Amino acid sequence: MHEGPIAPGAWLGLLGGGQLGRMFVHAAQSMGFRVCVLDPTPDSPAGQAADEQIVAAYDDAAALDHLASRCRAVTTEFENVPASALSRLAGRVRVAPSADAVAIAQDRALEKRFVSGLHIPVAPHALIARIDDFRAVDPQLFPGILKTARLGYDGKGQVNVASVDEAREAWSRLRGVPCVLEKRLHLRQEISCVVARGADGATVAFPVAENEHRHGILAASIAPARIAPQLQQQARHYATRIAEAMHYVGVLCVEYFVLEDATDGHLVVNEIAPRPHNSGHYTIDACVTSQFEQQARVLAGLPLGSPVQMACAVMLNLLGDLWFDGGRLREPDWSGVLRIAGSRLHLYGKKEARPGRKMGHVTVLDATVEQAIARANEVARVLGLPPVR
Repeated sequence: MHEGPIAPGAWLGLLGGGQLGRMFVHAAQSMGFRVCVLDPTPDSPAGQAADEQIVAAYDDAAALDHLASRCRAVTTEFENVPASALSRLAGRVRVAPSADAVAIAQDRALEKRFVSGLHIPVAPHALIARIDDFRAVDPQLFPGILKTARLGYDGKGQVNVASVDEAREAWSRLRGVPCVLEKRLHLRQEISCVVARGADGATVAFPVAENEHRHGILAASIAPARIAPQLQQQARHYATRIAEAMHYVGVLCVEYFVLEDATDGHLVVNEIAPRPHNSGHYTIDACVTSQFEQQARVLAGLPLGSPVQMACAVMLNLLGDLWFDGGRLREPDWSGVLRIAGSRLHLYGKKEARPGRKMGHVTVLDATVEQAIARANEVARVLGLPPVR
């Protein structure tokens, strides 16, 4: 494995060809690196932008060896890369984040145990590995949400349940896989904090984003979040502590619930994402250094950049639903969007629009949060999206 900084001009590797990878490729190339992507889908969003794409499964030994021979260091764009792939690569090249760190975030049960072990609050919950585990469930956990321990995202693998009987039925529908039964909490807001940590332990935290979800999928992020300064500080502190305790190297996002049980709110960790995050897309246009440039800097062993936010921002997620009007396919009004001052359009190069599929995002910048929201709602009106609250 290579120690020390990797100079621009070298090759960096990426497991995963989605939109997060595409934005990493753009950031790495802007610094002078070349990027090789490994993904099983030809012409993937990241592959389109990369200098090379290896079309193969993530556990294809020959493809992994090709990636290792080409690149000085390798990262991932999603958390469900097989641990065996990361371990194989780590024997030959720098890999960040490590398989051990990613494994914690791949499993909700491990994640909650890890975070609560740091004396950081998580939602009341119970682990369900077999049907008999429902006998010991505390009735106070209802109404609750039954979540698969692995592979759930964007609201997938989650079922609202009002009683232990409903939870049992839901567990059966989820095919009896290990789950976490989590108490449904009364939320004031949902927020998130993205941090970057280098191999030398240096850590920076971006301003906290305030998130609005629809149907379990992120719809909009507002940065900086409209929360008390002490909550902003606490969210950044918790995220930094989690990264340090994991010996994490890379970019990490911690999602939080802000509860309604106190005047200034109360934070509970919801989930950890061991990668750049949808709610951090605002950093591309609004911050000195984006989350994706930080990812490239960390991977190359270079100093972290400044996370300072230069303008207030609202990010709107663009799902494939926008391409359909009464069941007919049509192109959204991009001219109308770009006519609005402060708007920045990012499309991901996906050829087929499908309902619920992330096709791109728009970031709107302005001097204040209120002005950015007003501008973002002009964009929302053009696209037929609900307004940002």
